[in-house]
Amino acid sequence: MDISRLRVLREFADRGSVTSAAQALHCTPSAVSQQLRALQAEVGLQLTEPAGRGLRLTDAGRALVARADDVLAALDRAEAELDAYRSQPRGRVRLALFPSAALMLLPGLLHRFAEFPGLEVDVSDADIQTQQVPALIADFDIVVSHRDEQAEPFPADRLEVVYLLREPLDVALPPGHRLVGQKRVELTELAEEPWIGVNEGFPVDDALRSLAVRTGVWPRPVHRTNDLRVIEALVAAGHGIALLPRYTMSPAVVGRPLAGLRAARHIEAVLRKGASARPAVATVLAALHAESAAVTASPHRGAGPPRERPAP
Repeated sequence: MDISRLRVLREFADRGSVTSAAQALHCTPSAVSQQLRALQAEVGLQLTEPAGRGLRLTDAGRALVARADDVLAALDRAEAELDAYRSQPRGRVRLALFPSAALMLLPGLLHRFAEFPGLEVDVSDADIQTQQVPALIADFDIVVSHRDEQAEPFPADRLEVVYLLREPLDVALPPGHRLVGQKRVELTELAEEPWIGVNEGFPVDDALRSLAVRTGVWPRPVHRTNDLRVIEALVAAGHGIALLPRYTMSPAVVGRPLAGLRAARHIEAVLRKGASARPAVATVLAALHAESAAVTASPHRGAGPPRERPAP
């Protein structure tokens, strides 16, 4: 089977449409359709079928995609063995981080990447919902994502998931709040407070919903934004309270953990199976591990100067 046609089939499977696959491959939809038809003729089986105005994979098509992953991963390993003959990792790695992970990890990561002159890392931010991460793998070698620790893990059939760190989520209070004198706060003490939240479907909101289900106390959001710095500014100005990640919380607000409850997000690197065999990708993963370890070992790092942060 033609390797290039297998790549076209995988792009179609990952992206769900001929048009999206064509955009990713920098060709026309007609060219993608021709490659898919040629692959069908080559294997002698129907790989796609009409679905509304588009196409979808048949059972045979899905089976071939799984095998195509194995074949293309084997090619990646072969390329990796050749790369291993070089003294330093070389090549381009496309890395996506959600914004607060970039705030926490990227300054240190760039210092670590600079140690490898042959390594080119293209960094982008991607503020997406957890369920959108697998589709993003089509555009990036590594996607750093986060999820509520109560949520289901990413599917492992076609993805490699590398755990980086657990970041506690604390309640952010304005400096003059009635509860700032406590080392921990009960969710029941905050039942009538106005909350500033992130948009629905994002991990910090998922964590807040998990807490509500476990305690029966349902927070009342009055504003929503995914910009954590805006949330902190609103909290600091007295417009409400929020649940925020601990390691990058601004000193303009006062962070306190919840009493008797575990609230955290898991931060993970997600990539295609076999991708970590490339020395360049493995080097970036090692840098992510090292920087994550530095953050957890010194949680006072981040957006502001050190201040007391009680342990979870």
